Amino acid sequence: MEGALAVITMMVAVTVVTLCGAVPGTSPTQEELSKAQDYLSQFFSDVGVSAPSTVWRSSLDSFEDTLRKMQEFFGLEVTGQLDSSTLEVMARPRCGFTDVARYSHFEGRPKWDKTLVTYRITDYTQDLRQSDVDATIAKALKLYSDVTPLDFKQIDSGTADIMIKFKSQDHGDFAPFDGQSGVLAHAFSPGEGNGGDTHFDEDENWTLTSAGTNLFLVAAHELGHALGLAHSQVQTALMYPTYQYVNTEGYKLPDDDRQGVQAIYGIRTTSAQPTTETDPNPQPTEKPVPKPQPVPEPHPEPTPDRCSRNLIFDAATSIQSNLYFFKDGFFWKRSSSWDGITMKTIQSVWPGISRVDAAYEYQKGNTVIFFEGNRYWGIRGNTVLSGYPKPLSDFGFPPSVTRVDAAVHVSLTSRTLLFVKNKYWSYNDRRGRMDGGYPKYIHTELPGIGFRVDAAFENKGYLYFSYGSTQTEYHYLRRRARRTLFNNRWMDCN
Repeated sequence: MEGALAVITMMVAVTVVTLCGAVPGTSPTQEELSKAQDYLSQFFSDVGVSAPSTVWRSSLDSFEDTLRKMQEFFGLEVTGQLDSSTLEVMARPRCGFTDVARYSHFEGRPKWDKTLVTYRITDYTQDLRQSDVDATIAKALKLYSDVTPLDFKQIDSGTADIMIKFKSQDHGDFAPFDGQSGVLAHAFSPGEGNGGDTHFDEDENWTLTSAGTNLFLVAAHELGHALGLAHSQVQTALMYPTYQYVNTEGYKLPDDDRQGVQAIYGIRTTSAQPTTETDPNPQPTEKPVPKPQPVPEPHPEPTPDRCSRNLIFDAATSIQSNLYFFKDGFFWKRSSSWDGITMKTIQSVWPGISRVDAAYEYQKGNTVIFFEGNRYWGIRGNTVLSGYPKPLSDFGFPPSVTRVDAAVHVSLTSRTLLFVKNKYWSYNDRRGRMDGGYPKYIHTELPGIGFRVDAAFENKGYLYFSYGSTQTEYHYLRRRARRTLFNNRWMDCN
C-alpha cells in the first residue's frame, strides 16, 4: 500500500502580542481569515473548509466547527472565534501532516511486517558532513529500536525499505518543497513503493545544534511517521505537531511516543542471561591486567580522484592567474602556464585551515578570501593575514547564515557574488559592505544555472557555476548560459 505523506512545516515566527493585529474583541482581517482557512484545510479537514468570504457569516458554520476542532486539539479555549491565541498557535513551526487522526497511528495502522528494516541515504545535505548525517539518522532510528523489536540497517546500494534524501523544490514525488523556512521535510507511512521514504528540504539550514533546523529532531519525528506514527496531542511528545528545539544530549523517546510505537510493534525484550550456581562464600579474585594495546596509526584522508566523472568541487577560485579547485582538505592548482596540475593538502600551504567551502580573489586588494563554516580568512600568497579568522557576521551576513556555498568576484562589475543555498548576495569589496536589495533568488536573477551553486570562478571573461559534478559556463552581463561541462574537464583527464 502506498504510504500516506507527512510533512514538517516551518512558518515565519511572530510574537504572541498583537499577532497580525488580531486581539480579542476585534474582527479578523481578510488576510487572517484566508490564512486560517488554509491552515484548517491542510491540518484539520479531510475535505477542506469552506472559505470565509468578505461576508464573514456566509460560511461561518463550517469554518467555526472546524476551528472549534482545532482549538480543542491544542487545548485552547473552544470559542469558534479566530482570536489572537488561536492565530499564535497557527503560526508556530510544525509538522504539516494532518492533526485529524482517530488514533496516534495512521488509519489502518500500516506497519513493517519484519523486524529488520533497511534504509539508504541517496542524496546528502551540503550543510553537514556525510558521516555526521549517517550518525544522526542512525541515532534517530535507535530511539525506536531501543524500545521495540525493530532493528535498522543502512545499505549503500539497491532499494531499501526507507529511502532517504535531501532535495530542493520539485523532487519527483508530487510534493515539491518550497524553499527555505517553508516545508522542512516529509515522510510516507510504511508500505510498498514509496512507503517509509523520508525526504528533507535541502533549502533549509540543517544543523546539529539549536541554530537553524536540527536534523536529529526532524529526522526522529519524520522516521516516526515512516514507522506508522501519526501525531500526538501531548505537547512534550516527539510527534506533537509543532516543531520546537529541545536539548538532544541523551535524548530518549518520550513516554507517549514509546507507547504509540510499542502499540504497533510490541516491546523489545532482552535475551535472558544464563543462570549459574552461586558460591555461598565467594573469594575475591585478582583482575587480570590488560595488555597494552598498540595505538592505531591515524588513517590518512583518501585522496580525491580528480578524473572522476562524479567529481564535486567544494570551492574554486583564481589566484594570481592560476586556477585552484578545493576538495575534501586538498586542492588542485591548474597553472596558467600550462605546466600541468599539482595537488597538495590545504593545511600544508595555509596552516589552520582544514577545508575551504568557498573562495574568491579580489585582485585590487591582492587578497584571497577563504570561507570555512561560519568563519572566513584573508589570504595573501601563502600567508594568513593578521586578525583572522573572523565570523561571517563581520562580512555582513545575517545570523541565519552559518556557511557560504560559493563565491566569485566579477571583474566587470567589481562585485563579489556570494551564494548561500538558493539565494545570493552582492558584496562591494572596495567599500567593504553588502549591496542593498539582497539576497536574491539564484534561479530568477541568474537564469540558466539552476537553484544552487557549489563552487564558482571566473576565467577568460566567463563565469563558471558548478553544482554537483557539472557546471555552467555563463555570460554574466547577458545573463545567458552558454554550455554545460563536467567538473573534471579542468583536470587534464583523457
